[in-house]
Amino acid sequence: MPAIPSTTVANLRDLGGIPLSGGRTVRPGLALRAGQLDRLDPAADPEFAALGIRTIVDFRTNAERASYPDHVPDGVHVLVADALADKIAQTGAAPAVAQLKQVLADPALADEKLGGGRAEALFADTYRALVATKSARAAYRTLLTELADPDTGPLLFHCTAGKDRTGWAATVVLTLLGADGAALEAEYLSVNSAVREAFAPLVEGFTAQGGDPEIALALIGVRASYLHAAQDEVVVRYGDFERYVREGLEVPDEAVERIRQRLTAG
Repeated sequence: MPAIPSTTVANLRDLGGIPLSGGRTVRPGLALRAGQLDRLDPAADPEFAALGIRTIVDFRTNAERASYPDHVPDGVHVLVADALADKIAQTGAAPAVAQLKQVLADPALADEKLGGGRAEALFADTYRALVATKSARAAYRTLLTELADPDTGPLLFHCTAGKDRTGWAATVVLTLLGADGAALEAEYLSVNSAVREAFAPLVEGFTAQGGDPEIALALIGVRASYLHAAQDEVVVRYGDFERYVREGLEVPDEAVERIRQRLTAG
């Protein structure tokens, strides 16, 4: 689905229209994804205001929310679902996906954390944590529970850039709805141009200070290998996606069926 041309929200997309099995599609206007909402101004952004968002699920860490708090329209229900809380507790530091702006502001820090080919391995490890850790499972359970509720209304889920935690969330929803591997990967990778545009000034400053362009690309973009790491972790831990949702996320079959009924068209 093409990006929504919001003027105050980066990487805003509707899952509506994405193809599913049997000639069906995702119903538009109910499940949307984005980057953080710290610059959101509905009064100056008719494209966003027209969406009628009623629920927001925020996957960011405490530090991210404190540094760049969302600007939330009146009457919108916000659910905090920190997907990386356990990963941070285990390692004592936030992974790169939660420190995009800090890392891009410091080429030395970027080289230390992500240089020498470490970027892809570190991102894959983070994606495996999005499947394995308790906090991540709770975060994605929150999302699915809300989507199963007929009173939720249009729902927007997001992290900072709207590409990693949010990308896996979109994959979870689309897999449940019956999207095939090609559609899943196409939607996952489709955010690259929007993310690179949003972070272009930071990347330019990073490289001007001697930062490695390859590190910048690995940091701000998404790669199919990242997604595959999470999908492989589902198979290793649960055997298949249905068991991951039922046993890992603890979302009952009845809720999954309600999600399918609500979000499927055709």
